[in-house]
Amino acid sequence: MQINTRMLIDGELVDGADTLDVTNPATAAPFITVARADAEQLDKAVAAAKAAAPAWAALGWEARGALLSRLADALEAQRDEMARLLTTEQGKPIRQATGEVIGAIYQLRYYAAQRGEPRVIKETESFRVIEHRTPLGVVAAITPWNFPLLMVVQKIAPALVSGNTVVAKPAATTPVCALKLAELAAGIFPAGVLNIIVDANDLGGALSAHPDVAKVSFTGSTATGRRVMAAGADALKRITLELGGNDAAIILDDVDAKDIAPKIFNGAMVNAGQVCLAIKRVYAPASMYDELCSELARLAAEATVDDGFNQGAQVGPVQNRMQYEKLLDLLADSAANGKVIAGGQPVDRDGYFIAPTIVRDIADDARLVREEQFGPILPVLSYESLDEVVSRANDSEYGLGGTIWTSDTDRGIEVAMRIDSGTVWVNQHLNLPFDVPFGGSKQSGIGREGGDEGIQAYTQPHIINVAL
Repeated sequence: MQINTRMLIDGELVDGADTLDVTNPATAAPFITVARADAEQLDKAVAAAKAAAPAWAALGWEARGALLSRLADALEAQRDEMARLLTTEQGKPIRQATGEVIGAIYQLRYYAAQRGEPRVIKETESFRVIEHRTPLGVVAAITPWNFPLLMVVQKIAPALVSGNTVVAKPAATTPVCALKLAELAAGIFPAGVLNIIVDANDLGGALSAHPDVAKVSFTGSTATGRRVMAAGADALKRITLELGGNDAAIILDDVDAKDIAPKIFNGAMVNAGQVCLAIKRVYAPASMYDELCSELARLAAEATVDDGFNQGAQVGPVQNRMQYEKLLDLLADSAANGKVIAGGQPVDRDGYFIAPTIVRDIADDARLVREEQFGPILPVLSYESLDEVVSRANDSEYGLGGTIWTSDTDRGIEVAMRIDSGTVWVNQHLNLPFDVPFGGSKQSGIGREGGDEGIQAYTQPHIINVAL
């Protein structure tokens, strides 16, 4: 597969003012050098998006959707190649990478079919009120390294179909899939409609604060989300923030530990635990605690940790050195404050591999329980009563997701209603239909992505009030 290393600015694939080495996390060695923007190129990208905005908005939903469909077709034609590229730069097993590419294709097709025509919201004999939703203008889409293709598409698709133009900035450690998408888009969209630039974590503030950017859509850490919000505050920019999570899995006393353990394990270890909505802490009834811990430890010990290209790989590497070193520090702290019953060590090989780790007998105030680990380390805690576990699960600055596991669906719904998180699943995990909005409460974010709310977040309501 030919890999594009150039950025997309004003309809042209361009070299950067500088370059950036991109590392394969399975080897900890650079595998490609790509273009890197400076502040002048960022300004050119925003200026191009601003200039293209009026004509793009005037095209209408049908025409914009048709171009998104063409991008979906182009991506589908490159599906397997893109999946291999994704595994190389991000590290996840190739099967998971293929799933991410398929998800991006489906997401493009979903948004391509959306329409936002004016609607009458009130009518009497004397007046009629019409709601007409208009695009905001230039949207900055800033995306993380855990899903380097899906997250870009998740932001640019609703922004573009609703009439905005976009400057997208992928994570500095995973820019390659976004640049391949840029190559595909260059032959589809009018100049300036979609711009994709790369930085070394040095242009996010300037992009967020740029006076010609009307909205910032950011997915990433809560700490960085605060800085994004501050950067946009002076201009009262529209902001969507999908931030960190510390999602609790609550297991009720009417399930079997052996049946539920694989679901919990997979929910925690998918993408090496690098999922904002992954299971981050588990609460089990005291009567089930020992058995569940043993089952999770067995699954961790049996899991195949390997390069994502190797057959049978279940858990790939952590994506980058900074996160790897953070997790090593967290492992040491967890061993000092809990009992490690599986894993607990990096894997002795090249790359950023950490053995799936299960920690039991750890206090609620331990770092592993309070913080978002974003890696393959899972604490398991015991509880005595339902009121107690709901209180402990809610005692967090985060509120992104959560899961309830029970044989009684109605009971599960009752418990889910008490959990202060944007999404709570009952007897399933990571079911995220494109037509259902998701987002966080508390410090897990502001706004929603997906569904009608996700599209409306990229538009401004324009009320026409007519006397009859």
